Amino acid sequence: MPDLPVLPPTVRYERRGAVAIIRIDRPELRNAADRATSYGVHQALCHAEADDSVGAIVLTGTGERAFCAGMDLKEASQVGSGTGLVPGAGFLGVTERRCPKPLIAAVNGAAVAGGCEAALACDLVVAADHAVFGLPEIRRGMVAFAGGVQRLAQILPRQKAFEVIFSGAHYPAQAFAALGLVNRVVPGERVLDEAVALAEEVLANSWHCLRLAKQLYEVARDETLQAAIDWGHRHGPALMNSADSREGIAAFNQGRDANFANGTRI
Repeated sequence: MPDLPVLPPTVRYERRGAVAIIRIDRPELRNAADRATSYGVHQALCHAEADDSVGAIVLTGTGERAFCAGMDLKEASQVGSGTGLVPGAGFLGVTERRCPKPLIAAVNGAAVAGGCEAALACDLVVAADHAVFGLPEIRRGMVAFAGGVQRLAQILPRQKAFEVIFSGAHYPAQAFAALGLVNRVVPGERVLDEAVALAEEVLANSWHCLRLAKQLYEVARDETLQAAIDWGHRHGPALMNSADSREGIAAFNQGRDANFANGTRI
């Protein structure tokens, strides 16, 4: 297990079994991220990715007001905007990241601007029933270029995407769920527990297969259908003859739960 790096006081790292929880801890500033916080979350994510005993990662914020209100505009007014963008990984080290493990956002409050972009970059989103989402950059003379506009272009129909992008409005969690951008909306006091429970539900499956399924999804999203099918054929035979595959088939035939080799490097 790699040593946890020294993180800034605005980033907290904890474990619940095989789930790593990374928390933005600036509640007095609605968890807006300055440069140190953005880079700190990136370091925590790198640590979780390198730890074989971590199967999934949950990203959340402290308090009930905000998941993340985007970049710290006070810092931006002094040193310029964009200093919190981690090269190759984006805002909070999330918006351009290709995390190999399931990444779940536990949206405990407002997820706006860069915070909304970070939530959209996660694989699954569990939101508090009082949470709101939005890309208000357009109202501040900016554009959500760190992944927000791009992901909405991939996910939503044109007219729905432009409504979110052009208005800069805040949308309740239920509205984002109706658009397919949020998986579950739960009472605020349960949002982290529900996100961890969802992670544990996912991790009951083969971790190796989860990673390959995520890679295949990204290939299918970015490449042609034929290229994605070819990728599947290149990796399929090894997967179908793996120890996890043999265990899954044996468990089915024996009427028991599978005991996959999770938490070990394959």
